[in-house]
Amino acid sequence: MSSRTGRGVRPRPDVAALVAKARDGDVRSVARLISLVENGDPALPEVAAALAPYAGTALVIGLTGSPGVGKSTTTNEIVRVLRAQGKRVGVLAVDPSSPFSGGAILGDRIRMQDHTTDPGVYIRSMSSRGQLGGLAAATPQAVRVLEGAGCEVILVETVGVGQAEVEIASLADTTLVLLAPGMGDAIQAVKAGVLEVADVFVINKADRPGADATYRDIQGMLGLGERAPGEWRPLVVRATAVKAEGIDDVVAAVGKHQEWLSRTGNLVTSRERRAAVEVEAIALGVLRARIGDLRQGTALGTLAAAVAGGEIDPYAAADELIKGL
Repeated sequence: MSSRTGRGVRPRPDVAALVAKARDGDVRSVARLISLVENGDPALPEVAAALAPYAGTALVIGLTGSPGVGKSTTTNEIVRVLRAQGKRVGVLAVDPSSPFSGGAILGDRIRMQDHTTDPGVYIRSMSSRGQLGGLAAATPQAVRVLEGAGCEVILVETVGVGQAEVEIASLADTTLVLLAPGMGDAIQAVKAGVLEVADVFVINKADRPGADATYRDIQGMLGLGERAPGEWRPLVVRATAVKAEGIDDVVAAVGKHQEWLSRTGNLVTSRERRAAVEVEAIALGVLRARIGDLRQGTALGTLAAAVAGGEIDPYAAADELIKGL
């Protein structure tokens, strides 16, 4: 039961009730749970425990690529195809943070208005809040919320910052890298980081001049890669999302990758790897918080003074600090 501990203190959320309502498709409850995740609410461990039984039930598809390549439009059309298949779909669109409010600048829901009234689709824009790698720190837990809400497929659209945007590969079962002719993306795609995270390359805006050249460039670079027998070779698909062309081929390519993951056992392996990354991130967050608490005391200051005075080396000081945690 919710209760107030003092003036201005928010009542503790009834997590069990929120999860139960989210399971029944209540949009407000899903939104409230994701807000708890984004804000790092003290009830977050309780939320995670309540959602644990539903983990691993959804297919997570990541979409990444340079700004302007058409990620939001492609996401919108993929949702349309999945809904035609009767799938319940969740969308997490990670946007750059406003330097003033900290909120999401673009608001990708504007580009997905066709689905805003569909009870089988949940769309949420998330602020990156300065997090590097194209995702928000809360994205993995938000995925768990949508799994708990019964979403069968979850699309995660990244910020769109270029070569450094590879964190999505640790979260998604299948990662789509979107390219467009005439934007220099073929050159970007051959660089190791982006090339390695792609399970499917989507050449969007394929009706533009240069699409064939982009297709050949990507196929050529894939041909140079070394792969063990039976290893997945990324597919290259053409589409023009704004005209709803080629999206069925994109979804079919995702299906082929999923079939390969299941057949080879890589689906379990990748999800265990994802869980390891998630646990590590939470543990590091707890350690950072505890180190922050130490700053309020004297231990860190005493060690810092000893290092500055040459009485102890920084590695030994760090060991002492960790012992104090």
